[in-house]
Amino acid sequence: QLQLVESGGDLVQPGGSLRLSCAASGSTLAYHAIGWFRQAPGKEREGVSCIGGSSGSFTHYADSVKGRFTISRDNAKTTVYLQMNSLKPEDTAVYYCAAKRSYYCSDQPEYYADWGQGTQVTVSS
Repeated sequence: QLQLVESGGDLVQPGGSLRLSCAASGSTLAYHAIGWFRQAPGKEREGVSCIGGSSGSFTHYADSVKGRFTISRDNAKTTVYLQMNSLKPEDTAVYYCAAKRSYYCSDQPEYYADWGQGTQVTVSS
């Protein structure tokens, strides 16, 4: 079982940038796909991005963030990052990272077994 802790959420103006971190403990990430999800008030949790593959070579992005967000994983395979650029008000949500017990990505939250507590991202002027 992985323990996941997100950080990096903040209040930022439209057009700004943030980098979220997901620190993992309990196991190496090499055998897990890690997904970023977000949930805005009154909306369902949605998949934002995922990194998987045995070497973290596979990445996937939701259409709404493609070209603006970048997911990456450090060489020690203990932290996953989500670089968010050109932020929009509609990106406002609680962002969660989650681990899947295989290294194949999915954008469906029900396939992820371990979750962090979430970090708030607010995009507003």
